[in-house]
This record gives sequence, C-alpha cells and structure tokens, in this order.
Amino acid sequence: MAKKIAEKFKMMIPAGAANPSPPVGPALGQRGVNIMEFCKAFNEKTKDQMGFKVPVIVTVYADKSFTMETKQPPASELILKAAGLKKGTDNPLLNKVGTITKAKLDEIIERKIVDMNTNDKEMAANIIAGTCRSMGVEIVD
Repeated sequence: MAKKIAEKFKMMIPAGAANPSPPVGPALGQRGVNIMEFCKAFNEKTKDQMGFKVPVIVTVYADKSFTMETKQPPASELILKAAGLKKGTDNPLLNKVGTITKAKLDEIIERKIVDMNTNDKEMAANIIAGTCRSMGVEIVD
C-alpha cells in the first residue's frame, strides 16, 4: 500500500550546501522532517552541481518520512555561468552584456532538456535562446 502524502513543496538550495539554518531548517522542521537526514542526502546528491542553486521538490509523508526530487539549475544561472557574467541586463533591448557560443547553448540544452516541457531539441533551443535575449546575452556562431 502506498504511503499517504502529507505535503509537497519546493525549495531552491545551493548545491552541496544544505544545512539546518534558514531557509532549509525551518521549512523542514515545521513539517516534522529529520533535517540532518535531508541535508546529508541533498548534499550527497548535488555535490557534482556545486556553484549552482538547485531546485528540489520534497514530498513529506504522513509518517514524517520524505522523498526528494532534484532538478537541474535554472536556465538563467547556466547562461550566466557560460557567459561569465554576474547578472543580466536591466534593459535587454538596448544593453547587451555578454555572448555565448552555439556550442555552449547546446551544452545548456543537453543539461536542461530533462526538466523542460518539450523533448524536441529545436523547441528547447528556442526557449533557452529566449531566456538569453531577456537577459541581454547574444548567441554567436
């Protein structure tokens, strides 16, 4: 028989750096989840994505056990890292702040397509290219 789901929620946590301090501790504590167990499991699972904030979906069951599903970092963070930028532009129509190559764009698509609502690489490329445009990052050959 399947466990009864008590609650499901999302958090953004720096990869490999989950600890009991806010926001992780209070979010898990109020739901009765073992905080240290979660932190150890999350840090182990995300140690290869250091430097990014990782979205995680936590499912808490009625017996206070939990499961977690980690996603890929947001496309905007992947683009900033590929372009070597700290942040995007304030006005994407007038100010271009950086460039990325098509090869870097393809790397981002390969990594991110598992979390997108398409399996078509061409559509995924359009989505990521739109994110680049809104951030003031140009795609060059």
